[in-house]
Amino acid sequence: MQRRKFMSTAIYSTGWWAFGASATGLSETDAAAGVRVALERGASAAVSILGRRDGFLGNPKVRIPLPSFLEDAAKLLKMIGQQQRVDELSVAMNRAAESAMPQARLMLVNAVKSMSVEDAKRIIVGGDNAVTEFFAGKTREPLTVQFLPVVTRATQRVALAEKYNAVAGKAAGMGLAKQDDANIEQYVTGKALDGLYLMIGEEERKIRQDPIGTGSAILKKVFGPLKSLGG
Repeated sequence: MQRRKFMSTAIYSTGWWAFGASATGLSETDAAAGVRVALERGASAAVSILGRRDGFLGNPKVRIPLPSFLEDAAKLLKMIGQQQRVDELSVAMNRAAESAMPQARLMLVNAVKSMSVEDAKRIIVGGDNAVTEFFAGKTREPLTVQFLPVVTRATQRVALAEKYNAVAGKAAGMGLAKQDDANIEQYVTGKALDGLYLMIGEEERKIRQDPIGTGSAILKKVFGPLKSLGG
């Protein structure tokens, strides 16, 4: 395991692109195409996983917790018999994220299709966060605009959400709460996108680790030889 990790790191950090071209006969076009296919598949898989019932709520890796400002208040509400109201808000937040996910698919795919060879190089040599950084840079702002109305409709059904916004907004204005926690809809949208990019990265890594299992000729051609060299 350590040897595999060392070999993979060495290949990427010393210039995977040049190494791959000499060792496997890959062209830059082939290598970039492989990265695009891996990312597109990873993005589509992540959206499918997260965009279904319990995609967020049932996954501890991405489950959206209560905002930090609400945690102490939630404890008090539980003590006075208001556990159900806290639970309703927690469920609504995660259901909102799940319902927003399908809207991300087209924008993510378009981001991959517009990827340049230089983008692909940066992803290959950029480490574990490179995929997240690529998608966040290309899609975070426009997806925030798309997600907010969906998240707002879902959270507005819960009375505690409106009350939270009123209190947290004032607290943030006085410096008593983080600005990110001041609005429940903004908070959920941000956490939903964090979870989306995390899962895309995980799905993309699975594809690279088993390129042959994908059944894709280009993934097998690009990542198959490097997997053998790293193992």
